[in-house]
Amino acid sequence: MAEALREKRKGQYYAILRGCPYPPRKVRLVADLIRGQSVEKALAYLKLSRRWAAKEVLKALRCAINDWEQKSGGAGDLETLRIIRIEVDGGPFLKRIQPAPQGRAHPIRKRSSHIRIYLG
Repeated sequence: MAEALREKRKGQYYAILRGCPYPPRKVRLVADLIRGQSVEKALAYLKLSRRWAAKEVLKALRCAINDWEQKSGGAGDLETLRIIRIEVDGGPFLKRIQPAPQGRAHPIRKRSSHIRIYLG
């Protein structure tokens, strides 16, 4: 089972960023724009993007590129590398309280997310 999983991941290079401080809904907006793109196009877009979540996705993409460099020894072009899959899942959230009228309190959930990027 473990051997089959290793063989499946052999040609894939990936990075996982956990605990990103932005909500998954907003990170997915950035992830949807770079899904399926070449790595160079994605890097260019993320560097110029004004969305806060783009910084975190850029960080994960750079980690995936480093994984590619280490595993392949730098063989091959960065131009041929593409984003095969990008997943954004919800992470743990911080519970806070917003004071409300008449002594009540409303809950606030500060959401975080996990980002997985697969290159191939």
